[in-house]
Amino acid sequence: MSLTDRIGVNRRTLLIGGGVGVGLIVAIAVGPWGKRSTVDSEQVFGPYLKIGRDGRVVIAVPQVETGQGIWTALPQLAADELGAAWEMVAVEPAPFGDGFANAVAEQQDWFAGLGRLRRMQLDDSAFRITAGSTSVRAFEQPMRLAGAVARTMLIKAAAVRWNVDQSACDTLSGKVISGSKALGFGELAEEAATFSLSRTPVYRKSRGGLVGQSVPRLDLPAKSDGSFRFAGDVRLPNMLFASARLVPPGGKIVSYERSSAIIEGDGWVAGVGETAWAAEQALKAAGVRFDMPHSPIPLDAMIDDALATGDAERWFSRGDYAGAVEGSRALTALYRVAPTMHLVLEPATATARSSGDRVEVWAAAQAPGLARDLAKRSAEGASVTFYPMPTGEPGGRAMEPDAIPVAIALARRLRRPVQVSLTPSVSQNHDHLAPGAVARMYGLPGPEGITAAWKMRLVTASGLGSALSRLAGGTAQSAFPAPEDGGAPPYAIAHVQIDAVPVDLPFLAGYMRGSPEREIAFFTESFVDELARAAGLDPLVFRMAMLGSNPRLARCLQQAASASGWNGGGRGSTLGIAGCSAFGSHIALVAEATIGADQTVEVHRLVAAVDCGRLINPGLVRQQIESGMLWALGQATMAEPNFVGSMPVARALQSLGLPRMAKVPEVRVDIIANGHPPGGISGLGVAVLAPAVANAIYAGTGKRLRSLPFDPMAA
Repeated sequence: MSLTDRIGVNRRTLLIGGGVGVGLIVAIAVGPWGKRSTVDSEQVFGPYLKIGRDGRVVIAVPQVETGQGIWTALPQLAADELGAAWEMVAVEPAPFGDGFANAVAEQQDWFAGLGRLRRMQLDDSAFRITAGSTSVRAFEQPMRLAGAVARTMLIKAAAVRWNVDQSACDTLSGKVISGSKALGFGELAEEAATFSLSRTPVYRKSRGGLVGQSVPRLDLPAKSDGSFRFAGDVRLPNMLFASARLVPPGGKIVSYERSSAIIEGDGWVAGVGETAWAAEQALKAAGVRFDMPHSPIPLDAMIDDALATGDAERWFSRGDYAGAVEGSRALTALYRVAPTMHLVLEPATATARSSGDRVEVWAAAQAPGLARDLAKRSAEGASVTFYPMPTGEPGGRAMEPDAIPVAIALARRLRRPVQVSLTPSVSQNHDHLAPGAVARMYGLPGPEGITAAWKMRLVTASGLGSALSRLAGGTAQSAFPAPEDGGAPPYAIAHVQIDAVPVDLPFLAGYMRGSPEREIAFFTESFVDELARAAGLDPLVFRMAMLGSNPRLARCLQQAASASGWNGGGRGSTLGIAGCSAFGSHIALVAEATIGADQTVEVHRLVAAVDCGRLINPGLVRQQIESGMLWALGQATMAEPNFVGSMPVARALQSLGLPRMAKVPEVRVDIIANGHPPGGISGLGVAVLAPAVANAIYAGTGKRLRSLPFDPMAA
């Protein structure tokens, strides 16, 4: 029996289904109450939880698993509220349909460019996105509500069977209990589905034993034994493999050796074979040549001109900066973050199967609704079924699945399923880089050295906003996005002005994990360190004096300083400190770093303190903070990209100067738990790494590293 075989609407917000042979199904309408959605003739509903006759609890998760553990965190919320036994919990991807839109992401400025498109052509599924450290913030309440509804229904079934009041019952470890009586969820599921919801479900007063625990990840066993299926693992009967070369920006195909194994399409040439190796060898033998612009892109000149003369948008304002600095001379500094490549290990892959007027597509996509719309445009009127696959990298390259149009075109032309993969070099050549940024910082010292006025004039471009706009069929660049806090420093400075100048870059900018908070935190926390040094104050003391309105960040700074043995960061120290409030969370980091004999930055120790509100899974928090900091360390120390025309040059990973295992620093992450709403963590460690390291280098050497990636020789 399918999900829609037996569904009733209760209290406009709840969809209860199930019955004989099915068990209990709970769906939550988180959009317009009770609204149904039809996608490709299949009715689906909001976030749901299913309980089978065997007691197994299956929770549908709308977010994409990118390695961040969201397929554990969200089920953990629902299972805790339900009172389930964790060993009986499973996860499956949620279907397309209304109710799965990421409401927190929709509120961000990087969605602004999609507003018009949504009104014209996009349904609610298009706004299902995994990005910006928003997943838990967006789906904590729907997941908890699903668990509360299911718990209420199971308790009602048990109370009727035992002839007791519902208030005398509770759930624990997969059972409904009342005194010495107990019934498993599976024994009650079918019966529970026959009842209507007679009262509004309430959240349990005490935790169900799961939230706050480092329960085992649901995706880890399959990843450990190799059975977890990524996009490249899809196998269909009679499937062909293809490798493709994409036309460079502004270029065209010049020539290639024609054969039955080579197919040309709109902006690409592909080799096709019975194996992936045969497809790549056929493509290599074809000797595909492109004509493309080779003149250097004037990136630095464009940025400098925009910084000096560009029309700025006011991201944030408090007090009267112009009045505060009138007649005074503010301290200034110029900071730069270069464009950054993703350099992912997972190949960009898509599989397509065409049958009559129907096309099926399998691909990794962090915005699966928009990826499905891309597939629909490529299928030229055919009905499309899109299967979003987990992605093997969290950096953001899967936001734009380039291989989808190629796979669809080949499948329709060859009348066989086709899997297209892009080689690492092709993926790098057509990478959508983090746009980078340049900022001129201004700070006016006040009484006792505390900053009285603060200004940042920033030049950057849209990353995530541009990626979403392209996916939705819009222009390459989108509305200029502001971060959640408008780029304002987390300190109680009376007069603050944040101005941002948009610039149309000569390459395609895309989404990068932790951006633009990564760039803004580098500018802000490095400059705070400069102001503290100019005032002759301990950088920690300097920050604490301005954090009266942000006690959560202040506590993180105190904890990180205590755990690291902070020594004041004076001249000759190798310790640097930085703090950041972003994604609804707070983090402080003390880094121990030096410049090695080869004149490269070496990081020896990282001590972080994190406040991400209500703690769901401490293990996931530590994993994300640790991995984010190490990932950001690689981005901060590898060489910046080179361009041929507007196309980044592919480079071998071993040539980039990435940190080796022998030089991975000691990492400690302390978590400060509290009752505040949960915040995001995926980009948190990414944001704070660079300024803490740069500040440590200054303490030890007197060299101020104002550019990313770091180059001590240029400081």
